Amino acid sequence: MQKLTLLIMVALLALPLNVFAASQEDAMISELQKQISELVEELDELNDRVDGAERHATLDRIEFSGDLRGKAHSLHYQDVTYNPGITVDYDNFGSKVQGALAGTSGFHTPLTDAGGNPLTFYAPLTDPLNPTDADKLAGFLENNNLTPLTKMLIANPGFLNMFVNENLPSGIAPYPFVVKPATYDINNDILYTSRLRLNMKAQVYDNVKFSGRLSMFKNWGDSTNSQVFDSWNRFTMDATNSGNTTGDVLRVDRAYMDWSNIADSGFYLSIGRRPSTGGPPLHFRENEMRGGTPTGNVMSLNFDGITIGRSLEELTGIEGMMARFCYGQGFESEWGNGEMFNEITTKDTHFAGINVDLLNDGTNFLQFTAFRAMDLNDGFKGVIAFPTQYAAIFAPTLYSDMQKFPTFNFETRYQPSVTIGDIDLGGVVFSRTEDNGVNWFVSGGMTILRPNNNAGMFGGMGSDAVYQAELNDNGTEIVFAPKVATEADDEKGYGFYAGVQVPAPMGKLGLEYSYGSEHWTPFTQSQDDAVGSKLATRGQTGEAYYIFDVNPKMFIKLSGIYYDYEYSNSGSAVGKPQKVEDIKDGLAYSLLPVVDTAYDVNASLTVKF
Repeated sequence: MQKLTLLIMVALLALPLNVFAASQEDAMISELQKQISELVEELDELNDRVDGAERHATLDRIEFSGDLRGKAHSLHYQDVTYNPGITVDYDNFGSKVQGALAGTSGFHTPLTDAGGNPLTFYAPLTDPLNPTDADKLAGFLENNNLTPLTKMLIANPGFLNMFVNENLPSGIAPYPFVVKPATYDINNDILYTSRLRLNMKAQVYDNVKFSGRLSMFKNWGDSTNSQVFDSWNRFTMDATNSGNTTGDVLRVDRAYMDWSNIADSGFYLSIGRRPSTGGPPLHFRENEMRGGTPTGNVMSLNFDGITIGRSLEELTGIEGMMARFCYGQGFESEWGNGEMFNEITTKDTHFAGINVDLLNDGTNFLQFTAFRAMDLNDGFKGVIAFPTQYAAIFAPTLYSDMQKFPTFNFETRYQPSVTIGDIDLGGVVFSRTEDNGVNWFVSGGMTILRPNNNAGMFGGMGSDAVYQAELNDNGTEIVFAPKVATEADDEKGYGFYAGVQVPAPMGKLGLEYSYGSEHWTPFTQSQDDAVGSKLATRGQTGEAYYIFDVNPKMFIKLSGIYYDYEYSNSGSAVGKPQKVEDIKDGLAYSLLPVVDTAYDVNASLTVKF
C-alpha cells in the first residue's frame, strides 16, 4: 500500500504544467492541494488498516517449534535394602490390652465379636480354671478378629512374653515387619525413552502474547500411565507428569499468557501453567537456553499460578535486573476428592514468593529465589499400581485373593489424609560465560521444614508417624492407625550445586557436582533423571557429560551420573530421613526400599525443529 500511495502522488505532481498555467487563480491551486492531502490521508489510513489485518492474521497463528530426544540408559542400583517398619506407641497399646483383659477399659468395654457378643477369654495353654495372664492374652488374640498386620505385631514369637513379663519397649519405639533386612542389587541394563516437546507461541496483540509447551515422555514399549509404586517418583500426578515417563499422551507442560507494560506502568502479568521447570543453571546440562524462571536447584516442578513482574533496569541501572512476585496452587483438596460429607482433613496447598534476576548482562547472571509452600499434605493425589509385596501388610484381605493372580496389580487413586505443615525454600545461582567459551556456575539452597505434628500413613513432615492400636468403626477388629508425628521441630536442609562446561573438540565437556544434607527438600521432582532428581539427593552426586554438536539443530550427549545416598526419602517432605547405613544394619526402618548407591550411564540424540 505504501508503494501505491507514492505512485499516485508522483502521477499527480507529474501532470502537464500547462494545466496549472491555464489558470492563474490561487483558489484552484489551493483546492487541488487540499484534495491531494485528503487523498494521501485516506490512503495512509487504508494502508494502516491493511497492514494491521495482515499482521493480525499472521501473528495470531500459533508458531510451533520443538525437539525430539531419544535416550538409552543403563541403570544400576547397589545395596537396595528392604527393611519396613513402623513406630508404635507401646505404652498406649499395653494399657489398652491390660484394660481389655480386666474387662474394664481398653479398646472397648466389653470387647465384642463380629456379632456383638462379649468376647470370653480361655486358657488354651494351662489350667482352664486358673488362667494366667499369658493364657488370657492368647485367648484374646484368638477370639478377636485381628488383621494379619495386627497379629504380626502382637502375636509374633517373643512379643507375648514381653507383654506378660512387662518387657515391652517403653514409650514410642519402632517395630519391624521383617526379621532382618534384605539387601540386593538391581540392574536394568538397557532402558530406552523418547521425549517429544512442542513449543507454541502467538503474538495476540501489541503487548499480549501466548506461550505453551506440550510434552510426551515415554519408555519404549510402555504406554501405561500408572507405574508400580516403589517411590514417590512413581505417582502419576499433576506436578510431575511432564518429568516422569507417562506414556504416549501429549500433556500440557506449560501454557500461559503474558500481558506486558500494563497501562504504560512497566509491569507485566502472566497467568496459567507456569514455566517453572528447567530453570538456571539446569539449561547448561540440557544444552539449551534458559528454560524456566526460578532457580533450578530449589524449584523444577509444574504448577498453575500467576506472576507479576517488572524490569528494574531503568530504575537501578543494572543490566537485565528483573523482579517477579509469584503465586501458585499445588493441590486442590475438595473439588473431585470425594469430600461430600464435610469430613475434610486436608487443605489446598498454596505457595508464594519472589524471583529476582539481580544481574543479567549476557556474560554474568545472578538470581535469587525464595518462596513458601503453605499447607502441604502427606502426599499428592495421584494414580499408582499397588505393589503386591505390600498387600500382605496393608491389604491382607485383598492379598489372599491376589495369590490367585500373582501377575496382577490393582490400580488405585491415592489421596492424602492430613495437612502436615509448611516449607520455606530459597536459592541463589551465579553463572558466567568467559571470553574463551567456558561456562561455569555455583548454586546454593536452603529449605526449612515447619511441621505441625500431624502424620498420615507415610509419616509427617520430616518425621515418621506414631501408630496407635484402636478398634475399627464397627468394633470387630483392632487396627493400627497413624495418630501424630514423631517430631514437630523445624528442620533446616542445605543443598549445593556447581558445574563447569568447557569447549572441546566437536562440542563441549561438562562436569557437575551436587550435595544435599539430611533434611534437604527442594521441589525438583519434575527433573527427568531416570534414577530420580539428582538435585534432590540427600547425599552426593557427580555427573560428567560430553556434548557433540552434529549441526546447529542436532547434538549427541554421552553422560554418566553417580548417586551416593546418605539418607532415605530423597525428594520427599513426608517421612523421617534415616541413615541408609542404619537401615542396612537393621537399626532403622523405611516403608519403601532405600538405595545406597546408583549410577546411570546414558546416551541421547536430540533434534530441534
